[in-house]
Amino acid sequence: MSRLAIAEAMIAHYNAQDADAYVALMTDDAAEAGYRGAVLRDGKEGVRAGLQAMFTQFPDNRAEIITGHELGEFVVLHEKVWRTATSEPFEVMSVYSFEGDKCSRVEFIR
Repeated sequence: MSRLAIAEAMIAHYNAQDADAYVALMTDDAAEAGYRGAVLRDGKEGVRAGLQAMFTQFPDNRAEIITGHELGEFVVLHEKVWRTATSEPFEVMSVYSFEGDKCSRVEFIR
């Protein structure tokens, strides 16, 4: 499976609000962070807990991939995200770093 396909699968799990399947595609020490900024969720368990809390707060949360690109150990997705069914979406660029076939870091540009 290509790294782009793995990142796309992560978004599918995100949209299904399946934090367990999402983190199954990550390394144990994975993190989610602002681009070149502070870590938002640290480690596989931190990512899982953070996603579960967000899914509870925003049960209609979903992301749509506008476009995706893969280059070496990196995938960049341009996404449109809705927090609620009636909210205005916002756009984000997500940079996925990989170690082999597992995602080690996701950084968000917003």
